[in-house]
Amino acid sequence: MNIEKIKAAVRDVPDFPKPGIIYKDITPLLQDGAIFSELINYLAHPYRNNVPRYVAGIESRGFIFGSALAAELGCGFIPVRKAGKLPYKTIRQSYSLEYGEATIEIHEDAVAPGDKVVLIDDLLATGGTAQAAVSLLEKLNAEIIGIEFIIELTFLNGRKVLNPYPLRSLIIDK
Repeated sequence: MNIEKIKAAVRDVPDFPKPGIIYKDITPLLQDGAIFSELINYLAHPYRNNVPRYVAGIESRGFIFGSALAAELGCGFIPVRKAGKLPYKTIRQSYSLEYGEATIEIHEDAVAPGDKVVLIDDLLATGGTAQAAVSLLEKLNAEIIGIEFIIELTFLNGRKVLNPYPLRSLIIDK
């Protein structure tokens, strides 16, 4: 896999969504079928001999990578959504943001106790959203066998809140 090619396909957009923020735009990566396929193959590699029952993707960009990864591994996909977006009975977890609080949900029957799950999202920053998703999966007694990110902003220390789970990030931004 050519990590440099994948890194080059992520575009930095300064001052979005507000001044001082450098947004990591993954759309060029998604537009290149060969690079996207290579990325999904990379993500799938450690799970080929330990296939999870589900891949859980965090709304919204985690849906893109998660559903492709689930298809590659031949397993199911679980959407982790913003509150009020799922149609059936849910469990919810709130978490802090720099400007307030947010809540995510999954269906209460999304996994059975002991089901192996890989959690995925596009970007790890402070880890709040991913930690909330981990908490939801833990409430359902899932076995989280890995957490995957495309990009990690290490200066925000999000990895610390996701211990002791195995975590991989393809692109490390210091």
